[in-house]
Amino acid sequence: MTRPISLAALTVLELTPPEQVSCAAAAGYRHVGLRLIPATPTEPQHDVVGDTPMRRELEQRLADTGVQVLDVEIFRLKPDTRVADYEPAMATAARLGAAQLLVAGNDPDEARLVQTLGAFCELAARYRLSANLEFMPWTDARDLPQAARIVAAVGRANAGVLIDPFHLSRSRSRIEDIAGVPPSQLKFMQFCDVPAAIPPTMEAILAEARTERRFPGEGELDLAALLRAVPRDIALSVEVPTLQLARTVGATERARRALAATRCVLAALEA
Repeated sequence: MTRPISLAALTVLELTPPEQVSCAAAAGYRHVGLRLIPATPTEPQHDVVGDTPMRRELEQRLADTGVQVLDVEIFRLKPDTRVADYEPAMATAARLGAAQLLVAGNDPDEARLVQTLGAFCELAARYRLSANLEFMPWTDARDLPQAARIVAAVGRANAGVLIDPFHLSRSRSRIEDIAGVPPSQLKFMQFCDVPAAIPPTMEAILAEARTERRFPGEGELDLAALLRAVPRDIALSVEVPTLQLARTVGATERARRALAATRCVLAALEA
């Protein structure tokens, strides 16, 4: 199997972007996903966007290790978003060799969200980047059908839908829903596992999403059926935050375990 397998930032969020590249290389990954824009105000802010010392260090680590950047996150589209404000981050993503941008929809006005995402895609296209809308049940792209509807309305070749097994489960979307998404809109996907039981509150779901998932194959999701429903060569971004484990196991070992678990799932699928 030659599909790209990438180490997502959330799996080793305690690391700086340059450290993450070194971690990915040491753990056996050839690709990495970088969080250049924090998802929450409490996350560390790394000074990578623009001509900064950390960006230059990051470029050197990529060159030294041969690790490639798969995606850059996280671009939130809100009611007051000015798409032009994201251009420096897009330019940095392109300079680092990324192909994909991860987008979150945080605008309850769906028509306006479609318009903003369209403008975002237009700007991203100038940098040869694709914009992938990740549905999450606490955002305004709550589930797979809604994300697919939004991306279809945008109608841009570089607009995609990002599937994460966690969000597929917790949004109560169905694997069967994937058939309604054109394969060209599935540009990469995230990969993890979780118990089948959905937490009772959105607060609990959000906490689980950010801190406690399971390595692929160690939960109760039907990952084999999910992989059969998406393009066979789709890149996988392994996103498995494990806060409890991180208290005793370092980032590189956790990244190794995540990669080994992913490869086991893929091997079983091919058997």
